[in-house]
Amino acid sequence: MTQPPKPPSRPDKVSLWRYAKLFRADLLSAQPARLYRAWMAEFKTPFFRSYLLNQPELIKTVLKERPDDFPKSDRIGEGLRPLLGNSVFLTNGETWKRQRRIINPAFEGGRLRDTFPAIWDAAEAAAARLDAHVGTTLEIEAETSHAAADVIFRTLFSIPIDHHLARDVFDEFKTYQRSQPLLNLAAFIPLPRWMPRFFKRGTKASAARIRHLITQLTAARMDEIDAGIAPDDLATKIMTTADPVTGEKFTTDEMVDQVAIFFLAGHETSASALAWTLYLMATHPEWQDRLAEEAQALDRCDFAVMSKLRLSRDVFREALRLYPPVPMMVRETTCPEQFRDREVPVGAQLVISPWHLHRHTRLWDNPDGFDPTRWQTENGKKCGREAYIPFSAGARVCTGAGFAMVEGQLILSRILRDYRVIADPDRVPVPVAHLTVRSQAGIWLRLERR
Repeated sequence: MTQPPKPPSRPDKVSLWRYAKLFRADLLSAQPARLYRAWMAEFKTPFFRSYLLNQPELIKTVLKERPDDFPKSDRIGEGLRPLLGNSVFLTNGETWKRQRRIINPAFEGGRLRDTFPAIWDAAEAAAARLDAHVGTTLEIEAETSHAAADVIFRTLFSIPIDHHLARDVFDEFKTYQRSQPLLNLAAFIPLPRWMPRFFKRGTKASAARIRHLITQLTAARMDEIDAGIAPDDLATKIMTTADPVTGEKFTTDEMVDQVAIFFLAGHETSASALAWTLYLMATHPEWQDRLAEEAQALDRCDFAVMSKLRLSRDVFREALRLYPPVPMMVRETTCPEQFRDREVPVGAQLVISPWHLHRHTRLWDNPDGFDPTRWQTENGKKCGREAYIPFSAGARVCTGAGFAMVEGQLILSRILRDYRVIADPDRVPVPVAHLTVRSQAGIWLRLERR
């Protein structure tokens, strides 16, 4: 069987200018093939040193055992700051710890069960929208993006995507996606804070419009909280939670930063994961039929149904392994280190790449193949513990990881219960990484009713 699509690798040695150009166009094809088998690789530039880490023990050190010694690098944040401001995605140290203390309670305990009806309603709405496309070939990423945005607004602000402010944010975000690369010049050349960042035309304006719309939603919710009429959703929970250490709550401006990253992380990553999973189902019809049969259990809105979607869980996990939405994470050294007998200087960039780790030839059996049964094997269980990080790991693990898994499984199963997806053989998607791992020219699937 043909392997799932994988981007080509660049030659092992290229100039810094060529590397920057490739990196800006696509994060994945800018990397050499040796990264799929190396435990550690060093990249030198005139401005900084970068080390890609694939050895599980090194990743454990950086993400789990000593996270304070390896803060997030500002280089990635340079390109995202106009939209995300001082959000939890970009901060470090005590600022980040305070933000997580306020945010974490909204995603703990029974909150997932409480928000399940909102996710269910978004899944039903997604399936209903697809009915108009039966018998046609459609670009499925647009549909999964719509569905993921709907989940965000329903769980965060108790409004559907059809609400005028939600719709405006969603439409403006599509504009932002087209204008914003993952990296700008400051990611390669250290620039002082006062020097302008060279964003594409419209990027900052689009980010400002998104933040203006989010401010309207956040300010309105603050008024509802003050009046005692706010719904018990994620936004209310976060905005009414006081930091147990300082007693402070988020201001409206701080909440705008957090909502921006919730939308970016929760919407972009879920849309990417779901689109690729549907493509894999289209190219593996035997698995699609098994999931469709399992999905007959979706007869009413009851969180207990998730325990019956075991096959969809393994399929979705496998899709996240092959196409992790966030392909790379960058940390920075704060003191001299020695990794694998190499001296790593202060200020070096440490790149942890789920894309390469999840396909590492020295870790996984059949690393480039689609095989949901691997999660029941010894190799799959071992790698699942040590070499599988679609939501990061350690202290900075994604707070919404549990939500993302439920959302992905539920919407996938709900779609396949009623529809069959068929791949277009003339339009094989090519994975590229900008904000997340998407297809270069979209993912085109034919939709038929079961």
